[in-house]
Formats: sequence, C-alpha cells, structure tokens
Amino acid sequence: MDLAEFGEFLKSRRDRIRPGEVGLPGSTRRRVPGLRRDEVAILAGASVDYYNQLEQGRGAQPSEQMVAALARALRLTEDERAHLYFLAGRPLPPRHGVSAHVHPGMLDLLERLPNTPAAVITDLHATLVQNRLATALLGPIPRKKGVEASFVYRWFTEPEARLRYHPDEHDHQSRVFVADLRAVSARRGGDSEVRGLIRRLVSTSSEFADLWPHQEVAVRRADRKRLMHPDLGAIELDCLSLLSEDGSQRLLWFTAPVGGDSAEKLELLAVLGSQDIGVAKRGGSTLR
Repeated sequence: MDLAEFGEFLKSRRDRIRPGEVGLPGSTRRRVPGLRRDEVAILAGASVDYYNQLEQGRGAQPSEQMVAALARALRLTEDERAHLYFLAGRPLPPRHGVSAHVHPGMLDLLERLPNTPAAVITDLHATLVQNRLATALLGPIPRKKGVEASFVYRWFTEPEARLRYHPDEHDHQSRVFVADLRAVSARRGGDSEVRGLIRRLVSTSSEFADLWPHQEVAVRRADRKRLMHPDLGAIELDCLSLLSEDGSQRLLWFTAPVGGDSAEKLELLAVLGSQDIGVAKRGGSTLR
C-alpha cells in the first residue's frame, strides 16, 4: 500500500465536500474549504487521532471496514472508492457484501430522515448503515461478516435475533423473509452468495427447510411490525422500503400508524437514543 498517497487522496476528497452536503452545520468562519479532519473522523466512526495519522501517511494499514467507512463519509464515486481500496492495499469487496458501497442516493435520503428510524441494507438484509434512531430501536449493527452478516441468516439460526420482534410476529416474519429471499435469488440468477446462504439455512434451520419448498415469492416493500424495545415495550410500526435501481440495496424507515401510542413511543425513543446511543465504530456506521 501507499500510505502517503492514501493520505493525500483523503485530503483532496475532504476539501471538496461542504458541511451542508453531509448534514453538518456550515460557518463563514471555517478555515478550510471543505470538511475538517475531526468531522471526517466522526462521519467515519474513527478517532480523530487515528484519522489524522491516516491523512498524514502514518500509522497502520486501515482495515477493509475503515476504508468502506471513509468512502461513505467522503461521498466517493465507485471509481474513487476502488482507488481508495487500491491505495490501502485492500481487495475491493464484492458488490453485495456487508462492505458494499452504499448507494449515494440512498445515503442522501437516509440523512434527510434524522427524526425517523432508518437504515440502508443489502438485498440479503445485511445492514450497511443506520441512523441514531434505528440503533435505538433495533440495536447496534452486529459485527458480523460473510453469511452471518445477513439478518435473514441470523433470524433462522440465532434465537437472540428475534428478541426485538413480538413473539406473535415470528411465524409471519419467517414466511416473509423466505419469500423475499426467493425473489432475490431469482433476480440475481442464483449467484454463489445466494446459493451459499440458502444451503447454510437448509442445513442448519429446520424451520427454513420446511418453508423453502413452498415456493412463496414476494419482494418485501412494506410491512407492519410489532417491535419489542427493552424500555418502551411493544411498538407497532409500519416498515417501508425503497429499492435501488438494481435492487441490490434498500432504504428502510419506520413510521407510526394512525391511532395508538406508537407516535408517542417514537418521541420517547428519540430521547432515549440521544442519551444512550453513540457512533458505532465499524464499516457500517451509525449516523448521528
């Protein structure tokens, strides 16, 4: 890797971004044309000292997760992102993996929903990035890689993955996940990543093995959920999703249905989130 060139490239991309473009307040007294180093560090979920070392061409080789976080923070294009990975001496991650480049349009929309729990996920339900309220509602992004990054996989193999869902919802959610996975498999042409996930689920989950042969298929675009929060109890919410043009990523957001106490609980969630939730320091970072 070329640490000096890596640092120079980071600085050049930092200089071109205006604070308002990434949801930060602007000021006429700013001493730099673009973002400050500490602002990039916050956006990437890194310490300021560590980011300073990177930009100065010092320190250890950044991890793949950190390179992915920096690419998102600096709003890099696909070509710029590939160049950053090359300079870091890291292999370019697969298009659909947990280190996938968040679609710029999805990221822009996510940042325009500060008062709504929202996240960007892959088509296999691996969370790439989520905002503060989504973390307060769903918990932090798990530090998982490969097939285990998929929430579909964890739903059928890890009992704790279901703790945030009301027990009465489990059977319904299982059927929905299976139908959605079949739709994704068909759209992708049954590529190796999807085939590997299906094989693992069939071999490890009797529930999935029973549901998969039913041939149900439906892309998940909207659903009503009863989520369980450790402090607020059951919260009934509408979960909506917007798919990217190629279907590889989805923006999820949660809204309160008319009637009931869900709107009030979301307001309380914002207070709890501001007290308890910080920046998740990983490739799929939490947005403030």
